[in-house]
Amino acid sequence: MKKLIAASLLALAVSTPALADGHGNMKFAPGEGAFNWASYDAYKAAAPKLEGEALSIFGPWTGAEKDNFNELIKYFNAATGANATYAGSDSFEQQIVIDAEAGSAPNISAFPQPGLAANLAAKGQLVPLADDVEAYVNDEFAAGPSWTALGTYKDASGNDDFYAIPFNVNVKSLVWYIPENFEDAGYEIPSTMEELKALSDKIVADGETPWCIGLGSGAATGWPATDWVEDLLLRTQSPDVYDQWVKNEIGFDDPRIVAAIDEFGAFARNDKYVDGGAGAVATTDFRDSPKGMFASPPKCYMHRQASFIPAFFPEGTKLGQDADFFYFPAFAEKDLGTPVLGAGILLAMTKESPAARAFMQFLKTPIASEIMMAQGAFLTPSKSANAATYPDDSTRKQGEILTNATTFRFDGSDLMPGKIGAGAFWTGMVDYAGGKPAAEVAAGIQKEWDAIK
Repeated sequence: MKKLIAASLLALAVSTPALADGHGNMKFAPGEGAFNWASYDAYKAAAPKLEGEALSIFGPWTGAEKDNFNELIKYFNAATGANATYAGSDSFEQQIVIDAEAGSAPNISAFPQPGLAANLAAKGQLVPLADDVEAYVNDEFAAGPSWTALGTYKDASGNDDFYAIPFNVNVKSLVWYIPENFEDAGYEIPSTMEELKALSDKIVADGETPWCIGLGSGAATGWPATDWVEDLLLRTQSPDVYDQWVKNEIGFDDPRIVAAIDEFGAFARNDKYVDGGAGAVATTDFRDSPKGMFASPPKCYMHRQASFIPAFFPEGTKLGQDADFFYFPAFAEKDLGTPVLGAGILLAMTKESPAARAFMQFLKTPIASEIMMAQGAFLTPSKSANAATYPDDSTRKQGEILTNATTFRFDGSDLMPGKIGAGAFWTGMVDYAGGKPAAEVAAGIQKEWDAIK
């Protein structure tokens, strides 16, 4: 479902021509603003001379996302003399497999799914990145080992290597609320899961309803619940348990997974906690569920959802004023740090060339992140990029959640086989929201997974 949301923003393939000498058509003039221009100057001085060398980049971005990435390409072309071009398609995930099999893959590909990149690596269709790129990700990204692990796959011989650098992340571990509603009721932002549950109880005691939750999404109904379970598993178990679970090295019917499902139930199956009662959770469309916060009086006070959800807020809503968010907090008593659940794009080499290597080195510079950050709709866990280049406070806050993360994990259902992550898991959570016991739901999902092995 997450891919379907992103795909709705995509259009036709495009490319950008090589930048001519000078900086007249650069969106951000070198030397101006809060950008780390020193990193750009240093890269430019050390970069190989690639005058006229073609570099092809292919990915899922079209529309505004394509335009933003093309702006970044201008700076790379100006620094190296290369002629890098980008083509985007909403059929990227199918086309890249066809191109790789035919030996006509682009130099660099932008993968929205780590599993797809891993599949190509296992066929020898990805090129390992330089050791210094891996070291950069490990050292300069918050929760660096989480990111290097996400970009490490087995090659055709079964050996692990580092192939993909994270580029643009979205955050799912967010709770949305209306500041005016909190202020009127005297509620404070919780900093721990214990405080979040206490706040929920306080709202109920005040005669109000704390949560709006909706799992409806047409044929994809149920996916919002999978995000809840994944977030709660990261807050109740160590990251290695999460990793084993998404690979089915730990079964769905493992007591730790069942407990995470029941943690979701503590919110979603409590009639006093949810607008419309627990019975409305499975039938309420996820796009409509946050609207209760904007009602007068409010039908609910909080809504847990990813960073894209403001697209479904009432028209004219100003983030940071009319609506805001806070980090979906961790349990203080569990001492598991500040985990973040999300998704994003990974850049990998699908055909080696000097220009491709140079572009991956370019991505190590703070300026490469900052050019993207300043245009909006881009988040990075890079600790060296200047957060002042984010275009607004709301985006900056999400960026800070990323850079404060001690652990990052990619959306688990997107890492599972499609029949599970986009099938049995979705439908199982609908059954659970309808009252089916967690253990029974989990056993059913595991049975489906066993059947496809």
